[in-house]
Amino acid sequence: MSQPEKSYQVNLLRPKKGHMRDEVLIILAILFGWGVCTFGFQLLVYLCQGSGAGSLLTRLTLFNLPLHFWFTGQFLPLWFIVLCVVFNLYVDRITEYHSRMRDKSYE
Repeated sequence: MSQPEKSYQVNLLRPKKGHMRDEVLIILAILFGWGVCTFGFQLLVYLCQGSGAGSLLTRLTLFNLPLHFWFTGQFLPLWFIVLCVVFNLYVDRITEYHSRMRDKSYE
């Protein structure tokens, strides 16, 4: 009655060929895009703090808010939603592509 469980090993750094490799590439690209926007602008504001560019970044306003505040409070949540949509679209394309390739291999 009891069947031995199949163990599946998934390694993010060494994915299997095909669907898993494509999906890991999309995940890494989305994480990179998220990290650059989340930490890049904040690091830019911090590094330019003493120079004229830093004061420019804090003096600029958008919708009557300081640019760095708007970027953190409004743009980053919108950017996260955009990245989620892009991720889902690409995963759907990858799944469709690999299911078509799998169906062709059975013919």
